[in-house]
Amino acid sequence: MSGPVLTPDLCVIGAGSGGLSAAAGAVQLGASVVLVEGGEMGGDCLNFGCVPSKALLAAGARGLGWEDALAHVREAIATIAPHDSQARFEGLGVTVIRAWARFTGPDEIQAGETRIRPRRAVIATGSSPAAPPVPGLETVPHLTNETLFDPRPRPGRLLILGGGPIGIEMALAHRRLGCAVTVIEAGRALGREDPEAAALVLTSLRAAGVEILEDAPVARAETTGTGVALIAEDGARHEGDALLVAAGRRPNLDRLDLAKAGIEAGPAGVRVDRGLRSTNRRVYAIGDAAGGPQFTHVAGWHGGLVVRSALFRLPIRTDRTPIPRVTYASPELAQAGLTEAEARDAHGDRLEVIRETFSGNDRAVTEGATEGFLKLMAVKGRPVGVTLVGPGAGDLIQPWVLAMSAGLKLTAITSMIAPYPTRGEISKRAAGAYFTPRLFGSPWPKRIVRLLSKLP
Repeated sequence: MSGPVLTPDLCVIGAGSGGLSAAAGAVQLGASVVLVEGGEMGGDCLNFGCVPSKALLAAGARGLGWEDALAHVREAIATIAPHDSQARFEGLGVTVIRAWARFTGPDEIQAGETRIRPRRAVIATGSSPAAPPVPGLETVPHLTNETLFDPRPRPGRLLILGGGPIGIEMALAHRRLGCAVTVIEAGRALGREDPEAAALVLTSLRAAGVEILEDAPVARAETTGTGVALIAEDGARHEGDALLVAAGRRPNLDRLDLAKAGIEAGPAGVRVDRGLRSTNRRVYAIGDAAGGPQFTHVAGWHGGLVVRSALFRLPIRTDRTPIPRVTYASPELAQAGLTEAEARDAHGDRLEVIRETFSGNDRAVTEGATEGFLKLMAVKGRPVGVTLVGPGAGDLIQPWVLAMSAGLKLTAITSMIAPYPTRGEISKRAAGAYFTPRLFGSPWPKRIVRLLSKLP
């Protein structure tokens, strides 16, 4: 095929969080970089995911009306968009091609009329919403996160198929904005999370008026005269005038012709090793495209890692770092490392679990917001997992991510000076509770004190 041929050090396919991180990092280190994007710059997170969803939640919490809430979403996207824009990356020195990419061989990529023969390539194409195999769903009008934030009338009753983080967050957002909301989940809502923490979130949502149906598999979907209906396997019928499907995602790989490049992939994504290399050793895959945890922050982290490997040939591993996650409900639920159940499976009798509640946190008491707790999983003086549920849990989890990532002992947390009064004191208190029985439950500290007291 005729057209220009580019030979950069790195070709990045996809301009979402992971791709932009890789492209920006590589070009600022002196590499020549081509960035290919056929859709929107900023990817799913900016345009259809993290940014608009959190903006909608915030709009509801502020008491905005429906039209103003959607306008706030658009304003938030527009404010952040320049950071992810084509102009900014071209200003950094990246060659940006706005076209869909596909492999034409193990060392060549076609993007529009341009052929690219890079030294290394990165697949950072993200993922898209996937519809579950519910009979009739394919013919029923429904929303996904890609259409949820478009200008539209406020639904009187919103049905949400899926009780994971997206479903729960959007249930809260729409309830705050005056919609009646029913969440239908085939298993346990927030099923990946600590059951005690998840129960606190779900209880709060139910108290706010959100109907949450668990263990309710859907047998079929239908269009009604006024909207849609989901019929559960037990025969229960649930009707609404809008339906949001939030029941999973699939990696965006269909356009890439991966087989021509010798790249193996499956339903979960590109097959990669611990260093994010595909079966074509010159091609990496990151973020959702690599089949790992589907979080923007993971894709961004991956983007930085592959720059180290692709440019400097440094070894990288992705299997030893705790991945934090947050459900932005009210209260927030944050997790880093292992849950209690996972930690018990992994560490057995060596595990110690410490629980501290916000009712013992002075800042929470002064604000009248004492709902929630911190659960610390520790083994031999080191944290292996932390569950936090309460106001600001997504911010409070961060010191624990650092501690686990750096392999720090709990003494690093107890030695920290936490400003008073802050919710962050709960972390220091939990770490200190690990040592309490060792210091005050043992006779040895007292004996040492008595012995030293006899010295001049």
